Amino acid sequence: MQFRRADQKQTGSQVRAERHRVWEPERGEGAACLLHHGAASVCGLSSVSLTGTRRAQATMQTLLHRSWENGERGTFPLVLYIHGGYWQFLSKEVSGFIAPPLVTQGIAMAAVGYDVAPKGHMDVMVAQVRRSVAFIVQQYSKTSGVYLCGHSAGAHLAAMVLSTDWEEYGVTPDIKGAFLVSGVYDLEPITHTSVNNLLHVSREVARRNSPVLCMTAATPARKACEVLIAVAQHDSPEFHRQSREYFQALRSAGWSVSLLDIADTDHFDVIEKLSQRGYILTQVRG
Repeated sequence: MQFRRADQKQTGSQVRAERHRVWEPERGEGAACLLHHGAASVCGLSSVSLTGTRRAQATMQTLLHRSWENGERGTFPLVLYIHGGYWQFLSKEVSGFIAPPLVTQGIAMAAVGYDVAPKGHMDVMVAQVRRSVAFIVQQYSKTSGVYLCGHSAGAHLAAMVLSTDWEEYGVTPDIKGAFLVSGVYDLEPITHTSVNNLLHVSREVARRNSPVLCMTAATPARKACEVLIAVAQHDSPEFHRQSREYFQALRSAGWSVSLLDIADTDHFDVIEKLSQRGYILTQVRG
C-alpha cells in the first residue's frame, strides 16, 4: 500500500490507476460460496479475475446448499478466501478466480464476504469474517483442515481471524494454514491517509484491529498452523515493512511462520496469478 496523507489530493486518473483492474465496488452481503472437487459456485472480478471467475461459474456447480448423505462426501481441505479492496471495494462475488486450480485438486474453496465501508466499520468487518469462519466450520465439520487465504485488506482480516478467542463462538476451527498476501498488519498508518476517508478508523479502533498488536502466544493447536506471509516484489516499502514486522512478531510468539518475497509481481497480479495452476502460491502445500 502506498500510504498517502489525507490532505493530498488525487486526480481521477490517479484514483483509477490505484484501483487498476481489481478495485470495484462491493456488491454483496456477507455470505460464502463453497467450491469442491470440480464443482464450484463462485462469484467474479476484473479483467484477469473476472474472466477467471466467470470460467469457474460456467464449468462448476455449487455444493454449498446441497444435502449430503452420511459419508457421501468424505473429507477435504477447505480454503477460505477473503478479498481485498482497501476495506471499501470488491466482494465475495468477484473472488471466484482462484477456484479452478484448487478444486481440480480436490480442495474446497469458500469466498467470504463482509460489509465494506461506508456500510461496514472495521470492528464489524472483523466480527463478520470471524463469524463466517465459525459458521462454515460448523456447517462443514468433516473437512481435513481449514486454510485461510487473504489479499491486502483480506490478509489483514485473515490475520485477525488467527487472533480470535474461539470460546466466544463455541467452536474451535482446525486452521492448519494461512496464506497472507500483501497484507496490512498495522492499521495506525492508514489513519493519516485518504484510505481512511470512508473507514473513519480512530487510533483506538486501529490498535484493537491491528494483527501485529493482537498477537497471541502459539498454543499447541496454533503451532500446528503454518502461516505464510507473502509480499509482491513491487509492493510499496510499507507493505514490505509491515510484512517483515508481522513475520517477526509471529515468530517471536512461537508460531510456525515463513516470509516469501514473490519475484516479478506487483500488488495486483500477486493475487490474480492464483488462477494459474503453475503459480508458486497455488502449489504451496500445507
